[in-house]
Amino acid sequence: MFPQQIHGYLRELFKENDCQVLTDKEHYLTVQLTIDMDKRIMNRPFYWQYVESTNGVPCPAQITLITDKNRLVDDVKGEIVHFGSPRLSKLLQTIKELGSFVLMYEKISDKFGSQSILTPWLGVNYKLSYYSDQTKETLYSLGINLMTGELIDGFQESISDVDLDVNMSENTFNLPYIITPARALERLDAIIDNIIEQDDHTWAEEAKMRWEKDRKVLEYFYEGVEDRPESYDIEKEAMDQQYEARIKIEIINGGLFYLK
Repeated sequence: MFPQQIHGYLRELFKENDCQVLTDKEHYLTVQLTIDMDKRIMNRPFYWQYVESTNGVPCPAQITLITDKNRLVDDVKGEIVHFGSPRLSKLLQTIKELGSFVLMYEKISDKFGSQSILTPWLGVNYKLSYYSDQTKETLYSLGINLMTGELIDGFQESISDVDLDVNMSENTFNLPYIITPARALERLDAIIDNIIEQDDHTWAEEAKMRWEKDRKVLEYFYEGVEDRPESYDIEKEAMDQQYEARIKIEIINGGLFYLK
């Protein structure tokens, strides 16, 4: 499930930012970056400084990102992306920088001129992170129909094949929403809270056990030392921070989508 989620996020990211997707398999993508996207994710500042100072011909990179290495059959050379990988972290940060909210319309081509009705949906992509000395990250893409309250888990995937545009097509009518986006967001946030509540939190107990074990080792080294040095307090504080169980919820991006 997770590799497919990552694949869908990356495909939409590149498409929405005018990067040509040259190859789109279920387990890897090959993409021709634009100049702007190259500057954002490829970490080549000196190259671009040189090109711009010499008026050279820009050559943005072409990259292959492998989203599920276990399904590779062909000899594909590329960069493996997964939760926690530097490249995926950079791409998720780029999504946030490019804009956290979009307004999109399903593109309608009706040769007969009849009017199409579009229904409003709020879609939000969350990143849920469990932190201690180890980290677990999960992406959730939730959607809610602003007319009926219908909920979809995997919203991003559900609209991956829908042709979207920032402009309304002709002969379309947008239904007004009954549930306000603010209220809908509260409902989606509540779903994430419920996911956390129902989740298995043995990871926190296990982190506490590792903390207690390392704390005993630390105390052993300083056993019998009455006037403990500053290094003891530094190590103890660092250990407390390392094993502290924390939960972080981030909204990566979201949008209002009018769909047929």
